[in-house]
Amino acid sequence: MTTPASTFKTLRDLLRYAVSRFTKEQLFFGHGSSNALDEAAYLLLHTLHLPLDKIEPFLDANLLTSEIDAALRVIERRATDRVPASYLTNEAWLGTYNFYVDERVIVPRSFIAELIPDHFSPWVSDPDNISNILELCTGSGCLSIMMADMFQNAHVDAVDISTDALAVAERNVSKYELQDRVTLIASDLYTNVPDKKYDLIITNPPYVNSGSMDKLPQEYRHEPQIALAGGDDGMDLVRKIVAGAAQRLTKNGLLMVEIGNERAFAEAAFADLNMTWLSTSAGDDMVFLVEARDLATFTA
Repeated sequence: MTTPASTFKTLRDLLRYAVSRFTKEQLFFGHGSSNALDEAAYLLLHTLHLPLDKIEPFLDANLLTSEIDAALRVIERRATDRVPASYLTNEAWLGTYNFYVDERVIVPRSFIAELIPDHFSPWVSDPDNISNILELCTGSGCLSIMMADMFQNAHVDAVDISTDALAVAERNVSKYELQDRVTLIASDLYTNVPDKKYDLIITNPPYVNSGSMDKLPQEYRHEPQIALAGGDDGMDLVRKIVAGAAQRLTKNGLLMVEIGNERAFAEAAFADLNMTWLSTSAGDDMVFLVEARDLATFTA
């Protein structure tokens, strides 16, 4: 039974209702917010065109019937259809960066993004000397845009196999006016990548193993499965990325790979490779780095 709009008068009323609905439905929060209250506040503020960082001044303001109707539709889609919030608002945030997203791309979330503002220090000692960056599996283009912004002398080649994803990435690259510094390439990993050397190869590829794919919360079913599934052990694409990196990196180049919760599978797949695990907000298990000299002597 649909709750009538007349039940609600204020944003506070809607916020309480949304938190209750989200909690009752046991929604999964893995696409930005970490709890029902934050998710409800974000969705309501966005729907009502209010500042995302200021809810208190508006909590007890009376709302128009049309505003209440719009908010209830969003609440129900999130609660009943379990659509990730970013698809409802067509936006996602990584740090201070805001990106357009829709169901053609996975919702941006990356621990590599945490490392970009510090220019991958201490592994990159002089950011001004970074000339060429390759990002594989770019999706919405978020990491490439962030890297182009932070490495002012670099050109970024952003690769994805999905032309749908690249259409979203093009929109984001244009938004940040980086068309001259970010080149979008339709390619199955290295297949169509230019024949040149890169200082950095960065990737957040599909890495979810088949056992975990079968157990993903419903929210993830709205995302392109090609951007999530990594094969039996999650390492299908990672193996190809590692195998092809040596010939495309400069002598002092670096490969950085995000693998989520798959560290055990990564270490098993690359037992003879010298990998350095980088510290992020989730610990030291999410991102590994390999130097070009170690890749040069590695046999896949």
